[in-house]
Amino acid sequence: MDFTISPATEALRQKVGKFIEEDVLPIEADRSNWDKHENIAEAALAPLRAKAKALGIWAPQAPIERGGLGLDTVSRAVFYEEANRSIFGPVCLNCAAPDDGNISVLAKLGTAAQQDRWLQPIIDGKIRSAFAMTEPAPGGGSDPSMIQTTATRKGDIYTVKGRKWFITGAAEAQHFILLARTSDDPRSGLTAFLFGADQPGWKIERRIEIMGPEEHGGHCEISFDGLEIPAENIVLGEGRGLKVTQTRLGPARLTHCMRWLGLAKRCVEIARDYAETREGFGVRLADRESIQLMLGGLAAEIETGRLLTMKAAWEIDRGNFARKEISMAKIHVANLLHKAADTAIQINGARGYSKDTILEWIYRYARQARLVDGADEVHKMVLNRELAAEGRDFWRWDVAE
Repeated sequence: MDFTISPATEALRQKVGKFIEEDVLPIEADRSNWDKHENIAEAALAPLRAKAKALGIWAPQAPIERGGLGLDTVSRAVFYEEANRSIFGPVCLNCAAPDDGNISVLAKLGTAAQQDRWLQPIIDGKIRSAFAMTEPAPGGGSDPSMIQTTATRKGDIYTVKGRKWFITGAAEAQHFILLARTSDDPRSGLTAFLFGADQPGWKIERRIEIMGPEEHGGHCEISFDGLEIPAENIVLGEGRGLKVTQTRLGPARLTHCMRWLGLAKRCVEIARDYAETREGFGVRLADRESIQLMLGGLAAEIETGRLLTMKAAWEIDRGNFARKEISMAKIHVANLLHKAADTAIQINGARGYSKDTILEWIYRYARQARLVDGADEVHKMVLNRELAAEGRDFWRWDVAE
């Protein structure tokens, strides 16, 4: 692949970088702008979102005709990495999970009527959304074939019963994509539905407390006991839920990597700034070989993550599923983020462990990276399955025609 980016993408990157530097980082630095769940408070968020729209750096994944930037996957990698120099950057630009993935999948698979009703308000930033797939054991987690929530059809109405948990953003979401079982067929037994928060027949059982900071709306356990959904709210068609899931989750894993790379680079930035000025025993930390090895190693691992992410993005833009490439990027970057935060804390010492920097925030946030959208072990199993099927061709080069 060609690793050069277009002048338009570079101009956009610079515009996003300026916005993060001048507008978002000062808000991040003032803890009075944070909510009780350690995210940006709505009062601080609203003007930043308005400015992002005015600057033309809003909703990078959304179609141009619906008010977004319509970026391809490679350009989004550049955009998202720059956006997540701040922990609040993505939500200010409307490219944070789970809205980011929901926008992408509905733009690809939703009907025009579904896009008008369910997608457009998310793009506009008027509402938030959630993707309800994961269930408590013995239900579906990384393996959607284990899903036990059912949607039973009578006429043109489906009645939903079951339970989901760790549904990101559910407490503040207005629009939901729900994955439920409509038959026992192993390949076409799942269906994706759209429903609204104001519909009866479902409720939030609890907002699950977690180790790290939370996205807006938290991570919730929800139950369904008679939620009725009309057939017109099915995405793609009955029995096509697995296709909807595959369309959403693969690229969503990669956009996580794009954002995590931005956070990893921020960790290095904070560590380097401190090492340049802090002295011990008459020597600057930056002049100590041990610190140089830490920072140089991280620089190499971040660049490796960028290359893996870009290769996967390039494969997607060529029309491929990029399963291997996405899994490789997800494993590497998830572990890299944790290592970057840990190393930066070590270099900063007690300062890094305190709340004087955002390193401890990133550290707690980073632990989930190895779990969300498929644990490390699941992705390694995927790679081993591909290796078993392809043998030495697993490492083949594409040959130009």
